[in-house]
Amino acid sequence: MKYQLQNEKIIVTVASKGAEMQSMIKDGQEYLWNGDETYWADRSPLLFPYVGRFTDGKYKIGEKEYEMGIHGFAKNSEFSLIKQTKDQLMLELCNTECTYRLYPFQFCLRVLYTLVDQEIRIEYKVYNLSDSWMYFGMGGHPGFRLPMEEGVKFEDYYLEFGEECYPDRIGHTEACFLSGENKRYPLEENRRLRLRHELFDEDAIVLQSMADRVTLKTDQGSRKVTLYYPQLPYLGIWHVPKTTAPYVCVEPWTSLPSRQGIIEDIRFKPDLIRLKEQEEYCNCWSIKIE
Repeated sequence: MKYQLQNEKIIVTVASKGAEMQSMIKDGQEYLWNGDETYWADRSPLLFPYVGRFTDGKYKIGEKEYEMGIHGFAKNSEFSLIKQTKDQLMLELCNTECTYRLYPFQFCLRVLYTLVDQEIRIEYKVYNLSDSWMYFGMGGHPGFRLPMEEGVKFEDYYLEFGEECYPDRIGHTEACFLSGENKRYPLEENRRLRLRHELFDEDAIVLQSMADRVTLKTDQGSRKVTLYYPQLPYLGIWHVPKTTAPYVCVEPWTSLPSRQGIIEDIRFKPDLIRLKEQEEYCNCWSIKIE
């Protein structure tokens, strides 16, 4: 099932599968990646209850091991409609027998999309319905088509942070697990990262300690995309490695992947969100298309 939201400025389409945005249109122009399987079949998956990979696809809680694929199961799950208006949509995913085998918690995840002028506001709410602590990570993974307009090349684009910042790049192994070797990641004038396909030859660039706003733009054209993520401390920047893929993903996350060769006990993973029984967690971020 697909749902369409619209105001005077933009049109957004969201699928019930994964609560995934399928399209963002302004002035007849598509901004979101189209899911071409030649490069990457997704468009804007929601990552929950984990971001990234587990060693051997496994984690544990105490002595018991569980299996979960990359970026969790929400992206492959069917969400239920809670409410829809012309410019607002709320979808929900609650635990089932299937999710419980992967993730032994009773929960409810709600995603609220709201259109305000040229902005898509995205609110995540997680309710812990269990009688114990719950541990999870989550984030967005939107891909944006590049170039956004004719006469511009991929290499003409750059990411410009909202203010000067001095981010660290999260170190990772060849298999995209944490290496523990974080390094300062220099930006042009402490604000800009110019795009080129070779940036992603070793997979994603994941930053921390960056500004909470970033704009994807070019000096050769007028179209741009701004993400604002004040409650998400990590930012992934990615396209399929060693290709000339015509898109870039800009991904705000709450947490990080696992360490290589270690079956993580998620109770002790320091970057995960910890939610007490019968409590709720809320996080908001936004995408503005111009």
